[in-house]
Amino acid sequence: MNSLLRRAAPIAAAAAVLAAASTAWYAQAGPTKPAAETRSIERGRYLARIAGCNDCHTPGYAMAGGKIDEKAWLTGDKVGWQGPWGTTYPSNLRLVLAKMTEDEWVRTAKTAQYRPPMPWFALRDMAESDLRALHRYVRHLGPAGEAAPAFLPPGQAAKGPVIAFPSPPAPKRSAQ
Repeated sequence: MNSLLRRAAPIAAAAAVLAAASTAWYAQAGPTKPAAETRSIERGRYLARIAGCNDCHTPGYAMAGGKIDEKAWLTGDKVGWQGPWGTTYPSNLRLVLAKMTEDEWVRTAKTAQYRPPMPWFALRDMAESDLRALHRYVRHLGPAGEAAPAFLPPGQAAKGPVIAFPSPPAPKRSAQ
């Protein structure tokens, strides 16, 4: 029996070292995301790029032809959009979505009617799986930046730059 223990001891020691090493590696590498979640995050990145989210919600994105570091994506902008509705600012989606669960985001995206120029109807018409992918992507980026300026009602002057929309023309009256 003693000889059996002497032969098993090095194997047990090697197993303990392997277990400790693999535990240390896992702790250092961190848990990996399941493949489905990784695909969903990539889908969200793709949607943010092609759906025009960055055009307004990422400072300088459109003027740079999309060549803005992803670290700055979706952090809102201080350039206002001014029209008959007042002045709106593109929100910092990274701060907004950090406070919302996926279900809250889907519910909000499907029901909210934002002021111009936000195409809220595009969010409403998006597939739920795409909305969830956007949420996962934005949460994957993590919170960054600061909150966008608050909405200004019509007639109130903006402190920074604005993109002004003209008032729509009055409807033509038909001659009777």
